[in-house]
Amino acid sequence: MATRSQAREAVIALLYAYDSGNKDITKLVREILEDKKIRHKQQEFAINLFEGVLTNLNNIDHEIKKYLKDWDFNKLGGLERAILRLGSYELLFTTTDRPVVINEAIELAKNYTEEMAPKLINGILDSIRSIK
Repeated sequence: MATRSQAREAVIALLYAYDSGNKDITKLVREILEDKKIRHKQQEFAINLFEGVLTNLNNIDHEIKKYLKDWDFNKLGGLERAILRLGSYELLFTTTDRPVVINEAIELAKNYTEEMAPKLINGILDSIRSIK
């Protein structure tokens, strides 16, 4: 059985693909999650996260941009952007414990992004956490 961490990992992959121009991925979400063996409750969790991010994308991006000091949002790596979007969505629109959201985002960043990205993601999400 998949964990919530694995579900989040799948969501960042879906968000990355979507952001890279594969808008049709929204039609294949269930199939992709099944292929990754994310089923039942975790599949619904992942779908809710993915759809929630897309539904609130403009608001999420606006919040992220407010806290990017020396970075251009469009020059962030795709995976960094996906992790920030997912973490921001969870902080702003769900009741998931804030430390859990930030820790999960940092772990995803450590596993999939450049060396400095976890610090950047931590800083931005911590700032977003403080507004709610």
